[in-house]
Amino acid sequence: MTLHLDEVTLTYPDGDGRLTALDAVSLDVPAGTLTAVVGPSGSGKSSLLAVAATLVTPDRGRVVVAGTDTGTLDRAGRAALRRAHVGIVFQQPNLLPSLTAAEQLQVMAHLSGAGRRERRALELLDAVGLADLAGRRPHQLSGGQRQRVTIARALMNDPAVLLVDEPTSALDHERGAAVLDLLVALTRERGTATVLVTHDRAHVDRMDRTVTVQDGRLSAGRP
Repeated sequence: MTLHLDEVTLTYPDGDGRLTALDAVSLDVPAGTLTAVVGPSGSGKSSLLAVAATLVTPDRGRVVVAGTDTGTLDRAGRAALRRAHVGIVFQQPNLLPSLTAAEQLQVMAHLSGAGRRERRALELLDAVGLADLAGRRPHQLSGGQRQRVTIARALMNDPAVLLVDEPTSALDHERGAAVLDLLVALTRERGTATVLVTHDRAHVDRMDRTVTVQDGRLSAGRP
């Protein structure tokens, strides 16, 4: 299992008490598969992604990424693990306005040698169908193209785990379907363990598995 959560509990301060965001959540995501996470707003979906990304440390439980128990790592160690093994695609592309598509990837790279970074960026832009737009800046790209740049950027470190938060919410149906097709293809080809938070039923139908988060608890859906 490339991503493994075991009895993970996460709480936040809430007045005089604590608010439980995740309550004894367990989840396994094998390499080369896609898991959809669904549930109402405020149910704990974003907290689940944050814990899986090692951005937030749970109160209890284990988070294992690419065979490493993240509980054994300090802050610097978790950051290094994240750079090496975790790709994150946010709901909004969040690209740097002054950089070209290729530069968006290069600035996030953690590979040795400038030439290698450039080749890697161009290879990934080609994989997402944007090789001919490598020199364009965000304002020169459509919404779907910007999201594809974001996906390519998340793959710069060849991550074992890919975490995706509502990647098509701001796109029309056609562009959204194209982005989903890309995520499915890249997951299969690269053997990533992909977790996709979504409200879109069309997305759910394309996943290998669906789980539901409700009040911080996880329940299994379609296997």
